[in-house]
Amino acid sequence: MMDLAYPAEAPALQKGEKTVPGEEIFPVVDPNGRVIGRATRSHCHDGSKLLHPVVHLHIIDRMSRIFLQQRSAAKHLYPLRWDTAVGGHVSYGEFFSEALYREAREELNFYDFNPVLIKNYIYESPREHELVCVYAAVGNFDLHPSNYEVKEGRYWTLEELDAAMGQGILTPNFESEFTSIKDTLLALL
Repeated sequence: MMDLAYPAEAPALQKGEKTVPGEEIFPVVDPNGRVIGRATRSHCHDGSKLLHPVVHLHIIDRMSRIFLQQRSAAKHLYPLRWDTAVGGHVSYGEFFSEALYREAREELNFYDFNPVLIKNYIYESPREHELVCVYAAVGNFDLHPSNYEVKEGRYWTLEELDAAMGQGILTPNFESEFTSIKDTLLALL
């Protein structure tokens, strides 16, 4: 598994890129996680297809239930759909594990866990291109979504997830990712 490799000097933003004060800056990476540039959030999501890193955390309890968050109505992509327990972008200068703990704290006020690295893969949608680092946490956690990005959260049984697949309830990325790691998650129990 990989982590990000930053150059000694920070590369410049993309030529001609406009910045907004306070806008997040993401690393732009090659498929191996080598940082080759940096760009604003808006530029990474404007169809430029700049490859940028994100983290996902799947939370599974000892009864094989999976915790999902419901995205807020304010989200541009897939509002009110159910998604991975924790997900977010890596900020420029962060490593995957740092972003994972930051996002878990921001979204669920969750910080007391031992993540297991599951896999890295590249995800492409019509709008963006992401290098995804997938983790899992196993335990009986009392989770409370606490972020404007998250409407609510709850544990789902495997039967509930199977019934929701393909029904427009879950995000397409969650459906694809969960299908590919389901057996690995269950093997952690």
